[in-house]
Amino acid sequence: MTSTPEPVNQVPDPGDQVPEPVEGPLAPGAPPPQLVRSPLSDGEWHRLHPLTPLLRGGLFLIVVIGIVLANLRDRLVFIFLPWLAPDIEEEVGEWEGAGGDPIDFIVANNLYVLAGLAVLAALIVLVAVFYTSWRFHTFRITDDDVEVRSGILFRTQRRAPLDRVQGVNLTRPMIARLLGMAKLEVVGAGADANVKLEYLSTANAEAVRTDILRLASGRRLAMTAGPAAVRPVGRAAMLSQTVGREITGMIEGPEAPVAELESVVSIPVGRLVASHILSMSTLGLIFAIIAIVVGVSQGVTWLLFGFVPAIIGFGAYWLRSIVRSLRYAIAPTPDGVRITFGLFTTITEIVPPGRVHAVEVTQPIMWRPAGWWAVRINRLTGRSAADGSTDQFTTALPVGTVADVERVLRLLQPTLSDEERALVVQEGMFGPGEVDTFTNTPKRAWWIVPLSYRRNGFRLTADALLMRRGVVWRKLVILPLARLQSIGLYQGPLDRASGVTNVRAHVVTGPVSPFLAAVDRDHALALFDDVARGSVREALADRTHRWAEDETDAAAAASAGSTAADEAGDVSSRFARSTTEPLIAVVERASASERDETRRASERTPGEEDHG
Repeated sequence: MTSTPEPVNQVPDPGDQVPEPVEGPLAPGAPPPQLVRSPLSDGEWHRLHPLTPLLRGGLFLIVVIGIVLANLRDRLVFIFLPWLAPDIEEEVGEWEGAGGDPIDFIVANNLYVLAGLAVLAALIVLVAVFYTSWRFHTFRITDDDVEVRSGILFRTQRRAPLDRVQGVNLTRPMIARLLGMAKLEVVGAGADANVKLEYLSTANAEAVRTDILRLASGRRLAMTAGPAAVRPVGRAAMLSQTVGREITGMIEGPEAPVAELESVVSIPVGRLVASHILSMSTLGLIFAIIAIVVGVSQGVTWLLFGFVPAIIGFGAYWLRSIVRSLRYAIAPTPDGVRITFGLFTTITEIVPPGRVHAVEVTQPIMWRPAGWWAVRINRLTGRSAADGSTDQFTTALPVGTVADVERVLRLLQPTLSDEERALVVQEGMFGPGEVDTFTNTPKRAWWIVPLSYRRNGFRLTADALLMRRGVVWRKLVILPLARLQSIGLYQGPLDRASGVTNVRAHVVTGPVSPFLAAVDRDHALALFDDVARGSVREALADRTHRWAEDETDAAAAASAGSTAADEAGDVSSRFARSTTEPLIAVVERASASERDETRRASERTPGEEDHG
């Protein structure tokens, strides 16, 4: 068990909510004071907010209090509201042996003092456990990583390297908001790799988030002046001001304004509710209700018990989805795209540049008359696959118009030129028109995708691969070549008979499925070759992992990247030839073998038996 050093003095912020620092050896990579703005980003170990045990253990306390109140229910009614239960007087104080009320047993045997001491001891143990857990839960921020230590008997130490940070999420549950607190989550590059700081004061959480993103970006901060002198405020007055400010914030907005915070998209509440109503799940709910009504009228009562709980669960999920999407906002910041959503629990996530691996623009058929679209992304969320909250971090636009989609794409894919962005909207989203530059499914393979073979196709630009498919659900997938892991061609016997193949791009796991069926074989091989060269070129030139370095470093890096990209031309060409030519040779040998087999079969006599 690792001991925790004693705290040292530190100048608190105006709200007197700076977590208690923990004295320890100076981290080797501690950032110089002039490079950070928060006193918590000094490479030293700090503790979380003192009210953290209350929020983290509050649910357990509520359960205990509920059990106690359930046992005291009859007695409390008899004491405070006797007129509501006049016949309960004879029952109070009775003890019928095994199965009786423990509270009645205590009263009947006059064990008030012993029961009070037991409750007091339990409270002391709980407070001691929560306090010890808080004392042993520390964190520090250096210029290399964010590190957290926790645990009393079994120590846990987690570290998130800053150069692998995929984003920083700031979550503010309703109770925490009223107390002026927030939870900070540093998104790592792996499953269950996130590092959580819960809880910090809202001001400290925002300052720490800014420092983490700036250190991860490589930006050199200017010297900042020390905190201005603030007149001391009493704790009661401070708590009153905090609660008042947070209640106002729940109505007016989630956080104080920052640079470029104004959202580029505004979603009316009516549109948000209508988008949930106009969905296939709502149609399924209507059919279920009709089936229940018809079944009950015919005497099939088991339908009522079988479907009603499912309907209630769906209604709760439907309402929760609407509330979670309220007050949606998306805006550019110096450190990436800032997405905020939620009414009671406010979540603010910042996706740094280069952390979006795939973008999908989709339109269900029921949204088509209204002209609404949704945008989803694939990104590393740092959460396990079983975490049900992952989907909320992959929705970039719940519902919006074409103009809203253009604004969101401008933030998520800033490298797309105006010409490419117009191509995405005109041909990618709405499908083929008078002019179509996409390579579509050949007519001979229409039976594989009979409804969408005219729309099913791809388009390769200088830095992205576009995949278009679907008629009932229109979908357009945008894949940045710099983020592409690999690309594969898959061909079954029916595909081989039609001379087509399936194309699948490999990116990080998420809701976007970069798959395209029934692509002409020759076009697919050419695409394989072009993507191999383009992905190598874009990956060598990509520097988004340190997106805000000094201008001198950036210029030198750009020059080096250009030289590397030029030198990579021959390398990528050789790589593409080494991977594509064998595949072509295999296909050609297979075709030649089929031709030879056909010729031998035609020359074979009727009585001849093939032993080959």
